[in-house]
Amino acid sequence: MNYLSVENIAKSYGERVLFTDISFGINKDQKIALIAKNGTGKTSLLNIITGKDTPDEGQVVTRNNLNIAFLSQEPDLIPSLTIEETIFASENKILKVIHNYEKALKNPENEEAYQKAFEQMEIHQAWDFETQYKQILFKLKLDNLDQKVSSLSGGQKKRLALATILISKPDLLILDEPTNHLDLEMIEWLESYFAKEKITLFMVTHDRYFLERVCNEIIELDNGQLYQYKGSYSNYLEKREQRIESEAASTEKAKNLFRKELDWMRRQPKARTTKSKSRIDDFYQIKEKAHQRRKEHQVTLEINMERLGSKIVELHNISKSFGEKIIADKFNYNFIKGERIGIIGKNGTGKSTFLNILTKALEPDAGKVVVGETVKFGYYTQSGIHSKPEQKVIDVIKEFGEFIPLTKGRTISAAQLLERFLFDRKKQYDFVEKLSGGELKRLYLCTVLIQNPNFLILDEPTNDLDIVTLNVLESFLLDYPGCLVVVSHDRYFMDKIVDHLFVFRGNGIIEDFPGNYSDFRVYEDSATPEENNTTEKKEKKSWKKDANSGLNYNEQKEYNRLEKEIKKLEQKKSEIEVLFLDPNLTGEEINEQSIKLQEITSQIEEKTERWFELSMKLE
Repeated sequence: MNYLSVENIAKSYGERVLFTDISFGINKDQKIALIAKNGTGKTSLLNIITGKDTPDEGQVVTRNNLNIAFLSQEPDLIPSLTIEETIFASENKILKVIHNYEKALKNPENEEAYQKAFEQMEIHQAWDFETQYKQILFKLKLDNLDQKVSSLSGGQKKRLALATILISKPDLLILDEPTNHLDLEMIEWLESYFAKEKITLFMVTHDRYFLERVCNEIIELDNGQLYQYKGSYSNYLEKREQRIESEAASTEKAKNLFRKELDWMRRQPKARTTKSKSRIDDFYQIKEKAHQRRKEHQVTLEINMERLGSKIVELHNISKSFGEKIIADKFNYNFIKGERIGIIGKNGTGKSTFLNILTKALEPDAGKVVVGETVKFGYYTQSGIHSKPEQKVIDVIKEFGEFIPLTKGRTISAAQLLERFLFDRKKQYDFVEKLSGGELKRLYLCTVLIQNPNFLILDEPTNDLDIVTLNVLESFLLDYPGCLVVVSHDRYFMDKIVDHLFVFRGNGIIEDFPGNYSDFRVYEDSATPEENNTTEKKEKKSWKKDANSGLNYNEQKEYNRLEKEIKKLEQKKSEIEVLFLDPNLTGEEINEQSIKLQEITSQIEEKTERWFELSMKLE
């Protein structure tokens, strides 16, 4: 069943042509991802599909009475409302069904209206609406229903907008970077939800694991042309490579034919027969094909990194809290050359605060940060670039000098550097405020790297970057010889570039895990069920130190007992969370289970804190 058809649409802004003659359809139960480079029109295409913008040519045809929901990158919520009020202020058809039923109850003499309202309540399963929306809000960690929207963080607002949409059960859900501002736990829950639900999706995302596990079709907008690929993201990569090779072979064949036909044209045949005129027309088509070039410009990252001395950064008994919220508690760590650390944890556990302490932008409550004399930080923050009003792209780079030093004593002009970051000469004279989200991030990345840091800190660097730029950034970071600290929810990115993790558990607990994100997930998943034999158990716990010389006999017994108790509590926690998925759960039962869950969570945090204290004593 066709839900929506995009028919021969085109969009331009002045002389800048985004796309022309684009056509595709969205059918029921399809889960489609749109992939394109930054600045090529992804968001414009979404705005046209959702009716927020109009195409210059062509049209978008939707099925009658189709319920479309759009999750934008920046949700438009009413600050004065509470979380629960936001749910009831949405254009949710179930709310209208409930309103009609309540109206029918007030007029029982109209039996026909009552029967119709009753049937609609049955069809939409509206009897349990309260249970349904509370379950989704609970899964998205929005437990305080009376909290004002104005007091929510960026991640919480994104989750509330997402919850509002999921509760409305749209026919077609359109998503623009749905994983931005969500922590890893939320991304994995959303990924699992979309993968198992019969829901029709059309999305733009750079999260490659999300693409692989959710989508069953990929649409690529490449050099103004649209290409469609059935199957997963990995299948798309394979088929795309085959397409590019085929196009290259076809172009080479056209070049050979062009040379042959060019020789014929130069001989200027005197007799212009119908046949020769046809051949001349064909010649110009061959010429056009032979001169086709793929615009495969890539970001070239090249910096003249300052030499790192033996002393880099030392953290001595760092403690930091805001009121009762503990970020770090007597945390110690010495950074060494070439380290690449990933930082993960739920939103609000203090990851960005930790980075600010590391760079001395924020003082700890106790302890000290010692930074080596040769260390030069490069700090890519979530706040992004701060440009002056009416500042042009070229002027942002010229603030660092007309010529930028590279490796081996070479220099490069500001304009040449921008070209390496995919800003052509025309684009360099655009105002910064006209850039797309991804282009702004690319320009900001440029300003951080050209300062030649030897200790690079990246706080959510992958947000809004296209997959092409991400691949190049990953390649650069793999060869980067300095220290690297990354906070990111992009699991693919983390798996590729980090060696070990700082896991922020909350309440000041920061664990050092020796492995990438996928290794960590395997460990976490293996810690939930009971291991079947001692060998497996040893393998799964192998990241911890084996020697126990730092603990006395009673402490060692306590340490082993705490591991078992925490595991059992985690099992109980998982069992209760599963109960919340039951649509038949009453409001009273939800409250009862919520209290139990809160008690178990408190016990886990308390026992984990003690377990961490003991584990720090292990030699």
